[in-house]
Formats: sequence, structure tokens, C-alpha cells
Amino acid sequence: MANLQDISLSAAINLLSAFAFLIAFAILRLQPFNDRVYFPKWYLKGIRSSPTRSGAFVSRFVNLDCKTYLKFLNWMPAALRMPELELIDHAGLDSVVYIRIYLLGLKMFVPLCTLALAILVPINWTGKLLERQHAKDLTFNDIDKLSISNVAEGSQRFWAHMAVAYIFSFWTMYVLYIEYKTVAAMRLRFLASENRRPDQFTVLVRNVPPDADESISEHVEHFFCVNHPDHYLTHQVVYNANKLANLVAKRKSLQNWFTYYNNKYERTSNKPTTKTGLCGLCGTTVDAVDYYAAEIQKIEQEEVAEREKVLSDSKSIIPAAFVSFKSRWGAAICAQTQQSSNPTLWLTEWAPEPRDVYWDNLAIPYVELSIRRLLMASALFFLTFFFMIPIAFVQSLANIEGIEKVFPFLKKILETPSIKSLIQGFLPGIALKIFLIILPTILMIMSKIEGFTSASSLDRRSAGKYHLFLVVNVFLGSIITGTAFQQLQTFINAPPTEIPKTIGVSIPMKATFFITYIMVDGWAGIAAEIIRLVPLIMFHLKNTFLVKTEEDRNQAMDPGSLDFPTYEPRLQLYFLLGLVYSVVTPILLPFIVIFFAFAYMVFRHQVINVYDQKYESGAAFWPDVHRRLIISLIISQLLLLGLLSTKRAAKSTLVLIPLPILTIWFHKYCKGRFESAFVKFPLQDAMVKDTLERATEPNLNLKAYLQDAYIHPIFKGTDFERPQITDEEEESPLVPTKRKSKYNSEMSSTEGV
Repeated sequence: MANLQDISLSAAINLLSAFAFLIAFAILRLQPFNDRVYFPKWYLKGIRSSPTRSGAFVSRFVNLDCKTYLKFLNWMPAALRMPELELIDHAGLDSVVYIRIYLLGLKMFVPLCTLALAILVPINWTGKLLERQHAKDLTFNDIDKLSISNVAEGSQRFWAHMAVAYIFSFWTMYVLYIEYKTVAAMRLRFLASENRRPDQFTVLVRNVPPDADESISEHVEHFFCVNHPDHYLTHQVVYNANKLANLVAKRKSLQNWFTYYNNKYERTSNKPTTKTGLCGLCGTTVDAVDYYAAEIQKIEQEEVAEREKVLSDSKSIIPAAFVSFKSRWGAAICAQTQQSSNPTLWLTEWAPEPRDVYWDNLAIPYVELSIRRLLMASALFFLTFFFMIPIAFVQSLANIEGIEKVFPFLKKILETPSIKSLIQGFLPGIALKIFLIILPTILMIMSKIEGFTSASSLDRRSAGKYHLFLVVNVFLGSIITGTAFQQLQTFINAPPTEIPKTIGVSIPMKATFFITYIMVDGWAGIAAEIIRLVPLIMFHLKNTFLVKTEEDRNQAMDPGSLDFPTYEPRLQLYFLLGLVYSVVTPILLPFIVIFFAFAYMVFRHQVINVYDQKYESGAAFWPDVHRRLIISLIISQLLLLGLLSTKRAAKSTLVLIPLPILTIWFHKYCKGRFESAFVKFPLQDAMVKDTLERATEPNLNLKAYLQDAYIHPIFKGTDFERPQITDEEEESPLVPTKRKSKYNSEMSSTEGV
């Protein structure tokens, strides 16, 4: 069990690491040759250009102005200076609302920390239970003296903990209500004020039924001309072009290798060579430039053949289409209503914005989706419990006795004070972080298999999986297996009513582990985020070997984006730890507050200067954020109830039973009050925007604006065949169709009736 000395060593290591990262960042960001690494967003907006410096040649690459190095922390106030409305215009609503989650953490935990340190810490410290039981060989440390473990069973002091639990819960719900209300209002204002976008007029239609007489394109046009005659404008069928997209990606990769070897040849005049085998490591040695030129020519021929096949083969068209309307109002009516008496056909939803579309999954037959999602749910279940094994092993590092039992020959080394402090105060947190690095990638692959059709929905789905994993494995798994692995079987076989007690007893013992994890992941980890080590290295490698022109240099930049499916669930873990330990071990709260304050500044800086978001969903993820915070609050209440029930305070514990019930009611109220703003677009707002647009732009050619919006990216810039669109001025009530009459009439539907 880590003691105060171990925690102090861990804090020193992580503070020094964070400070070293900040110093490195301060130096690197000032160098002219790193400008595109640390300020790429301004280059993408065309506001910033490569710095030019007169004087010595070295000044073009290195900043020789010593005065600028004295202000190495000036990026912090600069990050806080941009107003929120300006930041929304600069970075989008998604980025701003994500940053507000860190601010929400400060709003929640600064008051909780102040109150807990002022009330609960003195009550726990003066309990003296652990000191009185010291003669019974009970193992404890100074952190435990500040926790609820130091209060005697059946003590009247527990009334203070229960009163504070009510205060904390009501304050948390109040802050969550205000934030939900604020974000919902921000979303509605953003949707009402944002510029025209194709997705405002477009609906994604899936599971189009087959028709023996009409192609999918003709069937879609006929259906919407009949059922939305006043609002239908045009449509774009969806092609299964996944193989073609893979060929295009492969050609780009080969082109990069060709450019690399060609540049190398021009610099050295020596013909470079490569091997034709796997990754250039084996096979026949050949001239690299000629080899890649031939490979590019070969794949270009395959690409042309595949493109022609996709466009000419009717089987390449899948039963889905992007249908655009003449107004936002018409699109809202279609997206938010049932189109057919059969609820499984003509399924409509708001189309993602064009850059948000995940084209690979549009080719998945709709009937497969339920099966895929069932399989992935089963896979997630087994993955979650499979990871219990490495998590249990990692948590054993927090117990020096466990290591000595497995490796007895290391006992003398492990008993060295400095080694013991390092192992128990630092290694458990860093080992757990390493185990979690690959997990988000696995969960994203699982979400893609499930068949979601937009990058934003993939991110939200993957974030939900990661949050479940962190709660079950990192939080509950660390508490149970880390405290006493032999209790795992008891925990599995225990009745549901005993689970809060089993976990509640273990919670105070794991406070020191979570403190070290917060310092490793939250302090040093956030400081490492700002230095952008991988993009820094990759930019200079590309700049050295691939860049010829200024355009090449722009393409070598990697601004990245907010990794929502990874960052947000990790944030939720900090909220969970803060809420659970706010009453149990309040000394953990200052570490949480430092994390939120530091992360808020870092990510605000990154959003302003670095990140370029892949899409804009208008903060559609907020209901998921709110729901996960409610789950954390309920977990904290149930575990406190379970913990107090083991302290012979059963009668007073009954006072806590209403808390989870009130929290669930609060969640349902917020869901009914605000969630519709995130899933539906008000018809009133749609009509207002349409009316204003017709008044200000009476000659707008909406058809031309929308015709290329939802073409697959690999077809853009080519001669792509578009559906024939009925003239808007045509007043004929008849809808052209190739469908044969059910009375076997030979008369065409286009002839007079």
C-alpha cells in the first residue's frame, strides 16, 4: 500500500515531467521551423504564413531573440483571452462545448473540494480509529487517516458525511442542469445562425425497397415526387465504391514512396534501390524510382477499370440515397416522420454533413446491422472481462507484498526505500496507462463493424464503449482485484444487494492508487499532449524527404483534432473518481481540481492554434456526456450507501436511499426538457431560416449548390453521371414512372390520361 512518501515521490516525478514538457514546448514553439507544427490552424485558415527573418541564415530556423524565452508561459493567458463567441466562429461549437466539460469539472469540484477539506477532513482526522487499532497490526498510512476509514463504526460523525453527500449531490445536479440548459441554447443559436450547409436540406434514406420496373435512382425519385411533391429537389444514389477507394489510397501511398526516392535521387545523383517483398525488407532488389513508377501506372489502370465497373454495374448501387429538398422545412418534415406504412422501409434520418459521412458503412445492407450490433455487443462483453486479467496484474504492482510473493528473489531490492516508493507511487499508474493505449483503436474498429454511417456517430458510439470499459475495468476492477484478488470470486457469486457493500469496503484502500493515476495521466499526460511529439517528428520527416513546394509543406502538416472517443471517456473517469471520493477520501479532490484547471488551459490553446475538426455536429454529443455524468453520480451514491452499511450505521444509512431515486428523476426531467434540441430541428426555426434566405437571396440556385455535395469523394472532379432532375417550373401533376400498370395496360404513364 502506497504511503505518503510514495505519493510525494510520484507527485515530484510527475510535476517535474510536466514542467519539463512545458519547457520543451516553450522552446520548440518559438522556433521558426516548428511554426507549422504548433500553429497549423492559422495556416489552414490562410491567416499565417511561414515566418521570414532577416539576418543570419540560422535565424530562419532558430529563434535567436533571448527575450522571447523569458516569457515561456505567455501561452496560458493567451489561451484564455479569446471570447467564447469568437471561439465558436473560429473552431466550431463541438470544440467549444468539449472545452466546457473541463470548465464544468471546475464548477463542480472547486466548491466540493473547499467544503470537503473544511468539514470532512477534520472529522476524519480526529476519528483516531486507525491509531487505536494500530496494536492489531492493521496496515494504514497518512492518507487513510484523512479518509472515512478513520471514523469508528456506529459513530454519530457519519451524519456529517451523509449531510455533505446530499449537499454534493444537489450541487452537482444544479450545475448539470445549468450546463445542459446553456449547451442546448448554444446549439439552437448555432443552428439558427450558421451559414448554409448541404446537410440542412438533405436526408439520408436507407432500406429503399427493390422494384422490378425501376432502378433504385428512378424509384427514389418517383417515391419523393409523389410523397413530397412540393419540396423534393434532387437526390444522389450511393455507390459501393469501397474497393475503388482502397485503390486510390494505395496509389497515394505509392506516390509518396515515389516522391521520396525521386527526391533522394535528385539530391544525391545515385539511383536508390528497394526490395519488392514485404515492406521493402525482402525480395528482389530493383531501381526504386522505376519500380514505383511502374507500380503507380499499374494501379492507375486498375483504378480506371474499377471506376468504370462501379458506374456501369447496377449492382454497385446500394438501396440508399441522399435526398435533397427545396427548403430546410421540407427536409425537417421528411427526416422526422415515418415515410411508409411499413416501418422498416424508406427509413429517413438527417444526413451528416458531407465531411462527416463515413462512406464505407453506407454499403452495408440494412438487414445486417442488427446482427452486426448483436455480435459486437457480445464481443464487448468478452473483451471487458478478458481485460480483467491484465488489469488485475497491473493493480498487483500497487502491493509490494504481492510482487515479493511472485518474485521472492527480488525481496531485498524491493525493500530499498527509493525502489519501493517508485514502484508503489509511480509504476502502477504508468503501467495502467500503457495497457489502455491500444484499447480505443479496438473499440473504434468494433463501432465501424456495427455500421454507423457518420464519423460523429462512430465517435459517440466508441466513446460509450470506452466509458463502460473504464467504469467496469479501471474503476471497479482496480478496486476489487487491486485490493484483494481473492475476493473476485466472492464478488461474482455475491447477490446483487451485497455488491455495493463489497465494493464500498474496498474504496478507501485504493485512494492512493487513483491519486497516482491522476498525476500520471492527468498532469504529465496533459503536459505531453501540448508538446505534440509524434506530429513534430512526422512533419520534419515529411519536410525533409517529401516536400518540394509550399503546397507539399501544407499537406505535411498534421493539425489533428479533438479525439472525442478517447478524451471524453477518460474525462468521465475523473468525474467518477471525484464524485466517489469526495465524501470517502476528500484529499483526492485537489488533484482532480489541478487536472481540470491545467487541462482546460491546454485544450483551449490546442483548439485555438492546432486542432482542425474533422466534422461539426453542433454539440450532438452532449446528451451522452450528461447521461454518463448522471451514471457517475448514481454510482458514487450507491457505493457510499454500501460503505456506510458496513460501518454499523444501517439506520442512518436509510437516509441516503432517496438520493439515487432523486438523481434518476432529475435525469428524466432533463432528458424530457432539453434532449429534443439535440435530436430534432424545430420546424419554426427551419421556416424562419428559409424565409430569411428567400428574402436575402431570391436568385439562389439551390440545385447547383447541392448537386455535388454528396458525391463520393473519389468521384469528385470527374465526369460523374447525375440523376436527371425534373424542371422546377414544370406544373404537371403527373409523375413520370417506368412502372407497368397493374391492369397490363400498354399505355405509358407519361402519356395523357
